[in-house]
Amino acid sequence: MKAKLVSLWNWFEIIGVVALSTGAVAAVFVTTAPFDRVRKITGRFFRICGTMLVRLNPLWSVKVSGWKRPANSGPFIVVANHQSIADIPAISYLPWEMKWLSKESNFKVPGLGWMMSMAGDIPLRRGERESAKSAMERCKWYLDRGMSVMIFPEGTRSSDGEIKPFKDGAFRLALETGIPILPVAVAGTRHAIPKNSWVFGVKCQARIEVLPPIDVKGMTMDDLETLRERVRGDISAAFERLGKWMPTLPSEEESGENEAPKATAAAAIEASPPA
Repeated sequence: MKAKLVSLWNWFEIIGVVALSTGAVAAVFVTTAPFDRVRKITGRFFRICGTMLVRLNPLWSVKVSGWKRPANSGPFIVVANHQSIADIPAISYLPWEMKWLSKESNFKVPGLGWMMSMAGDIPLRRGERESAKSAMERCKWYLDRGMSVMIFPEGTRSSDGEIKPFKDGAFRLALETGIPILPVAVAGTRHAIPKNSWVFGVKCQARIEVLPPIDVKGMTMDDLETLRERVRGDISAAFERLGKWMPTLPSEEESGENEAPKATAAAAIEASPPA
């Protein structure tokens, strides 16, 4: 019962933040779009709005650690494991703008989808090669202009907390462009809300660890599998390290893991280009 009462508050907070943020993001977009082709200002403002979901919740916290990005460094292809819809506001704590690759249906969610479009995020229609090709071209367009991109290489949220096999798309993109991979490990967000559940955990202490970038210069497509598994191994090791402090999840009955999924305004950004 306690978890469900907390969940009602969390959904009320999410709806309120999305509603208020939509107008604010739109105002920033209209003001800056004429001179900001990569929508850096609108995108960064949108991510800051996303962090308000944590800042306004006294039961949630996010701690970022690890590699510090130097000022004026070049773009990265950022890849992270995907545990929960709570990954989105948690990763938004990273202090730089990047464009997120996301499944197309997220762009149709009122409020959230509108802000994603204004921020310049990249839609992907799963299972369609032309959509994947278009998404990769858009990623390259941003990278060419110094803007990082963010991809969940698992392609969807983990249903059991384990890191799933990575798809090739992010690593193929890195090898084609020569842009370094920046691995990011995310832990604790599944305690906020597991996949296929509408019930939030009572408390969430998320941890984000930024790992050192991986230079792909000198690598070829023959190195794709090695690169992919190296990144997955690095993220998995960091995830295990971060996970040592984490409490046990609530029972499935309490956390709602067995309940049918429901459509919400906080639909997850969970896309990765197919191999």
